[in-house]
Amino acid sequence: MWQTLSNSQCELGESPFWHPQEQSLYWLDIPGRAALRTRGDIADPRIERWPLPTEPGCIAPARRGGLVIALRDGIYRAHEWGGALQPVVRVDHDVRTMRFNDGKCDAYGRLWVGSINEAKDAASAKLYCLDARGGREPRLAVMQEGVTTANGLAFSPDARTLYWADTPTHLVRAWDWEPQANTLQGERVFHRFAAKPEGWTVEQPAGYGGRPDGASVDARGNYWAAMYEGAQLVRLGPDGALLDALPVPAMCPTMPCFGGEDLCTLFLTTARHGRPPAELARLPDSGSVLHRRVDAPGLPVAFFDD
Repeated sequence: MWQTLSNSQCELGESPFWHPQEQSLYWLDIPGRAALRTRGDIADPRIERWPLPTEPGCIAPARRGGLVIALRDGIYRAHEWGGALQPVVRVDHDVRTMRFNDGKCDAYGRLWVGSINEAKDAASAKLYCLDARGGREPRLAVMQEGVTTANGLAFSPDARTLYWADTPTHLVRAWDWEPQANTLQGERVFHRFAAKPEGWTVEQPAGYGGRPDGASVDARGNYWAAMYEGAQLVRLGPDGALLDALPVPAMCPTMPCFGGEDLCTLFLTTARHGRPPAELARLPDSGSVLHRRVDAPGLPVAFFDD
């Protein structure tokens, strides 16, 4: 069922989104320090690659044109593809071991982005929200903290629930979100995935379903999570129950998104960075963008408002 997007292979794909006006897919290569996008027919696209100065964590379109990009040390604004990167806000974490990671905009035009502790020696990563709506002075607020690898950020269709994952703990949590006041309450476990079995190795991957990486929510409120090292994409219902698990021809899927004119094409970025040669020989599409049709549309991408 999965098809491979032509010429889309990179080291570690992340943060895909479908641009409705351009009918193009955008995504990032984190260790490759680049943004990528398709041009032309998605069935046989031309891929454009834009080198970036540091590792990008997430990318989103902006209402006034261009893009907003979270790099290692801060959030930047580009008013056109390949254009100058203008700093919006800096962050005060130690850039030697910390960087921005997974993120996306909410329906109100704010950018939410989590961080990652690459040393993995402390739960020092945080979830931030950047509000620059209407040209106001940009304000970066800490919304949650106490994780190691921030991932799985998503919002329910009614904008009342926020989801956020800590990848190493195999845990996705949910909060009641009041979007006008932008407050989070009622923290709870949305879904706890099984831990990595003792003695598990990448050479013998059977028996492990992976850990939650990037995620997206469809129009029915289902939460789709890429399961890193699990070679699968899972669909959870609004109550957190497991509805489906789709095998993926890559051991490390990283993040899904919905696109196409009807938002019923499911795109999925994957990783090949640091994977064993035998695994890459067995799964040669690792690092490529995969896509397939699904029966329920996703939610359209939300734009950054500044």
